[in-house]
Amino acid sequence: MRRRTGKLTCTAIATTAVLALGAALAGPLPQRAQAEPAAAAVTDYCQGQCSDILPPGQNGNATLADILANRAFGTHPEHSTDQLGPYNKLVAGYQTLTDDKLTDFFNDSSFGVPADQVAKVDKPRDDVTITRDKKTGVPHIQGTTREGTEFGAGYAAAQDRLWLMDLFRHVGRGELTSFAGGAESNQGLEQSFFGQAPYKEEDYQAQIDYILASQGERGRQALADAQAYVDGINAYRKQAKDGRYFPGEYVLTGHIDAITNAGEIEPFKLTDLIALASVVGALFGNGGGGEVESALSLLAAQQKYGLAEGTQVWESFRERDDPEAALTVHDGTSFPYAGKPANAKGTALPDPGSVTPEQLVYDKTGSARTGATQQVKAPKKLEALRGIYDDGVLPRDLFSRKHGMSNALLVSGKYTASGNPVAVFGPQTGYFAPQLLMLQEIQGPGISARGASFAGVGMYVQLGRGQDYAWSATTSAQDVTDTFAVELCSPDGSAPAKDSTYYRYRGSCLPMEKIERRNAWKPTVADSTAEGSYRMQVYRTKYGLVTHRATVDGKPVAYTLLRATYRHEADSIVGFQMLNDPGYVKDAKSFQSAAQHINYTFNWFYADSRQTAYYNSGLNMVRAADVDPSLPVKAEAAYEWRDFDPVVNTAAYTPPAQHPQSIDQDYYISWNNRQAKGYTAAGFGNGSVHRGNLLDDRVRALVKKGGVTRAALTRAMAEAAVADLRGEDVLPELLKVLRSAPITDAQAAKAVQQLESWQAAGAQRRETSAGSHTYGHPDAVRIMDAWWPLLVEAEFKPQLGGELYDALRANLTVDEAPSAGHGPTGSHAGSSFQYGWWSYVDKDLRAVLGEDVKGPLAKKYCGAGDLSACRDALLTSLKQAAAKPATEVYPGDANCSAGDQWCADSIIQRPLGGVTHDKAHWQNRPTYQQVVEFPNHR
Repeated sequence: MRRRTGKLTCTAIATTAVLALGAALAGPLPQRAQAEPAAAAVTDYCQGQCSDILPPGQNGNATLADILANRAFGTHPEHSTDQLGPYNKLVAGYQTLTDDKLTDFFNDSSFGVPADQVAKVDKPRDDVTITRDKKTGVPHIQGTTREGTEFGAGYAAAQDRLWLMDLFRHVGRGELTSFAGGAESNQGLEQSFFGQAPYKEEDYQAQIDYILASQGERGRQALADAQAYVDGINAYRKQAKDGRYFPGEYVLTGHIDAITNAGEIEPFKLTDLIALASVVGALFGNGGGGEVESALSLLAAQQKYGLAEGTQVWESFRERDDPEAALTVHDGTSFPYAGKPANAKGTALPDPGSVTPEQLVYDKTGSARTGATQQVKAPKKLEALRGIYDDGVLPRDLFSRKHGMSNALLVSGKYTASGNPVAVFGPQTGYFAPQLLMLQEIQGPGISARGASFAGVGMYVQLGRGQDYAWSATTSAQDVTDTFAVELCSPDGSAPAKDSTYYRYRGSCLPMEKIERRNAWKPTVADSTAEGSYRMQVYRTKYGLVTHRATVDGKPVAYTLLRATYRHEADSIVGFQMLNDPGYVKDAKSFQSAAQHINYTFNWFYADSRQTAYYNSGLNMVRAADVDPSLPVKAEAAYEWRDFDPVVNTAAYTPPAQHPQSIDQDYYISWNNRQAKGYTAAGFGNGSVHRGNLLDDRVRALVKKGGVTRAALTRAMAEAAVADLRGEDVLPELLKVLRSAPITDAQAAKAVQQLESWQAAGAQRRETSAGSHTYGHPDAVRIMDAWWPLLVEAEFKPQLGGELYDALRANLTVDEAPSAGHGPTGSHAGSSFQYGWWSYVDKDLRAVLGEDVKGPLAKKYCGAGDLSACRDALLTSLKQAAAKPATEVYPGDANCSAGDQWCADSIIQRPLGGVTHDKAHWQNRPTYQQVVEFPNHR
């Protein structure tokens, strides 16, 4: 790799207001807290050295009275926002952080609850107790039987996330609009998700049956656990409905009448967990795809430069196995997978101009056609909540944009002050209110863990700690999705049309299977979208889901997308069960064995008192020899996955030994960068500059110095979290080009001086002081934000030409600045600098400067390789950027005034329910995060 040098207020008033709404809207009376600790049946080997944080707060359920009080007085339900403050304060406090101050910014994640910290105890049945602590309200679930333990986990999940779970099960089933309203954003989101994971009801059950049939006793136990979990959800669901303390969103969306209590919260089913798991997998555990778009940019390159040179140009932008890329396994070990064959066979490039996307939506009626709105009659007290979902409950492109999130920093005990490994890690899942994840501790027969789980599938802790070990994950997104070109046919033998719904499979002409979902909606208080409906339709073949139509060599084809985890959305349940089982995970090797049972594409990290470890999970299918996985392939037996069975979508998979893995490397970093040498990146732009470098540079320096502590590693993470990747790792080359000759233009000279001062100060996007809401070097930050898209275009478009430049931009977005609307929650999403042209700019400028570049681009683009011309192009674009006022660079939105730089970057907990939260300082940081150092082991 390339190395560098380089508030709760007005409580009494709010309480009065709540009481005035009537007992029908109030919450349940808590049980008296017992003056005894939550049972601690196990030894906690972390001894107070494990911490975690998950903003905004544990409590994600709000009654209608709570929501009204929040909107009227700014009050929040207890424990709904108390983790946001400590999380936000780290920006100002990390520079002076010491181990003894970690609890100012993180929760103590020790097992159990001390007697004087018990806030509430629930006993939903005789064999389980749920104890909540005073500080955060996290549920500590203690069961005497396995079934009771899981029942308690489901009950606690419903207490904290009932509305969220209900919302996402409907997303998973492609029924969001009929549940939450027909807002345009809801329509877009449900369409994009249904297009990726459409199922019939029998498909959900078939996945349950597959687990029962294929995963032995652990599979049977997992489904028994899941059923008990569902039973716990339903027990609370019924109690909350009957007791009238259910989430207020059910009233606002028209499901329950606030006065009569008429209506229903539909019971949860085991198949709902499959739907929920499909959402988690689509968001965070998938990889590959996009082969049609890759083919289009390849064709554009070949048209521009000719077949051979065009292919060379395209491959250099593809950066499959870039030698300068930051790697998680950096000791030189190679794990070849999904590489480019010397002589590809079966590639099915479309004829130029023949590709058309498959139609998804049909039979639109009402507002689905017109976008009309209509206000419904509502009590005056609800007027403040009218239209809270008019913009949708979720971003419309939540599933259609690329996702690569989460980070991890681990240091071997050889380089720490204590001699024990240190880890700072967690998933970057966006910022929602309530959060998608929830904290819990589960203690019962065969289960002993505390950490975070996705709401609705929290039978086990998915990321967290056990008795003497901790684990976490980052999205790896290796290529487990392929595109096939399915030859179309006609059942009568005539020439098929491009829209034929019949295709060839091993010599037979078969009908495509149609999967449909009909959704209809009516206006509600929350969503004023007028009555409307439509039908979604996806065709499924044995080679996957039809996404495009085209011709290949003049013959009509359907391009289909086949994902290895399709029809296997919940198979990973056994792997998570193992991670929670202290009888299974005892050391690094057994941890890796557990991770092997997870089919999502994740990088898994582990730390105990003796070792660190890493393992890359996923269903890495064995492809036919000489198939290029980056491009569409012919749907013929010779090019199918090895041992492919289309009935259950299984194949031969690469053995565990071929997955990137390591034990006790000097350090590990991951920020969705490349895993290891030879392990091909699934997408574009994974080269010399990646946000992983922000971690790698810092942790490598810490290890070189030695004596690493939890605080030191946390400081490294926090500093990287406020760094501008472009300013830290690309601006030095830009300045070299600009300074290659005297700058005589006063405006340009001033801009360069501002950028140099910012870069010398660390190129951070950080307040001058806590609460100032003003960045240090704000003009330089503004200039960089305005300049980057202009400089990329000035550097590359003249040589590439408009068609190829646009095609490559379709493969990889140019920029992901914090103020852009690209993150998991749209704008104000925190996660930044994952996808962009930083590596391309870096390599090209270094080549123009005459510096050594390993894995260079095929051509020099800036100024056609002439340094003077390159400098002129950059100076011209810089002057244009410097002249742009802040009001243009940061145009404002519903949350921020135009020109407010800090606000444009700020993190906002996107409300999935009716409660809103304060803005937080931008941080490029995990949503849920652990800081761990185990001093002892079993």
